[in-house]
Amino acid sequence: MILQGKRTWVFPKPPVIIATGTVVGPDEGEGPLSSDFDLVHPDLEIGQPSWEKSERVLLEQASDIALQHAKLSKDKLSFFVGGDLMNQIISNTFAARTLGAPYLGVFGACSTSMESLAIASLIVSSGAGEYAMAGTCSHNCTVEKQFRYPTEYGSQKPPTAQYTVTGAGASIIASEGEGPIITAATIGKIMDLGIKDPFNMGAAMAPAAVDTIQGHLQDTGREPGYYDLIVTGDLAGVGHPIATEMLQRNGVPMDQTKFQDCGLMIYDVQKQKVQAGGSGCACSAVVTYGHLLKRIHKGELNRILVVATGALLSPLSYQQGESIPCVAHAVAIEAPNTEKQRGAEL
Repeated sequence: MILQGKRTWVFPKPPVIIATGTVVGPDEGEGPLSSDFDLVHPDLEIGQPSWEKSERVLLEQASDIALQHAKLSKDKLSFFVGGDLMNQIISNTFAARTLGAPYLGVFGACSTSMESLAIASLIVSSGAGEYAMAGTCSHNCTVEKQFRYPTEYGSQKPPTAQYTVTGAGASIIASEGEGPIITAATIGKIMDLGIKDPFNMGAAMAPAAVDTIQGHLQDTGREPGYYDLIVTGDLAGVGHPIATEMLQRNGVPMDQTKFQDCGLMIYDVQKQKVQAGGSGCACSAVVTYGHLLKRIHKGELNRILVVATGALLSPLSYQQGESIPCVAHAVAIEAPNTEKQRGAEL
């Protein structure tokens, strides 16, 4: 049985991440993780006439890189699962048109990276597909234009605001092969504590991250120390301390060296003008598929839990005075040798 507890899928035969592709923009290329990405663009336009077309190209390139790394042709893909922040998830929709694979579009805002990975893993683990690709993307200028103010407007932002990552991440999941394995995925619930400020999404998303982490630990019977690293998606400088305090108050103390945030890892928040840190669909995608999986390959990490967070607001809901509902999805990724060790122990 795959379902364990109330909302966690534990895969009896863990699917494998056989390849990934990561593409980022210039600001991410100036950050501390630059060398872990497959392709860094020197500008935001990427030779395209609009920001939206640039974002689509980011995902097309990440998908192509992942396929090249897997030595797989497009026609071998059983399904492509992806989404983004644009209305009607158009970046993924048009990229899927180019990819030509059966397509499942999903929307979890910035939690889409792990939502798509969880669904792709379920597809492969259940035998519903042989190869599944999970992908997502974001672009600083498209998000600013849609959710806040056009980049050309030059509006000032408060310190609680976050800087949308320009980039795309794609992974290819298979039932067997070489690479890190996906042992479990916990699906998040909508959490809404009444925050209405779209420039303070870290605080809005923190309760969702806490709820999913606690749900995962409860369903699996694991302690936080089971993982070498638990990383949230994009709580950044405001939300991550709030989540840490909430977990502590709920009796789940976290080792700060093993509890980190992708939005604080991708930029040097002291030197780069990124306000509270990174956000966007690509934030947890490129940090996970680039930096974190490379650390697993190097043997620096054996078990990680990636808890991607998403603020499910829209310009319309904000303008109508609605609060911000949030969600977080968690995926447990492990080095393949840890699964063998656990089997031997059992």
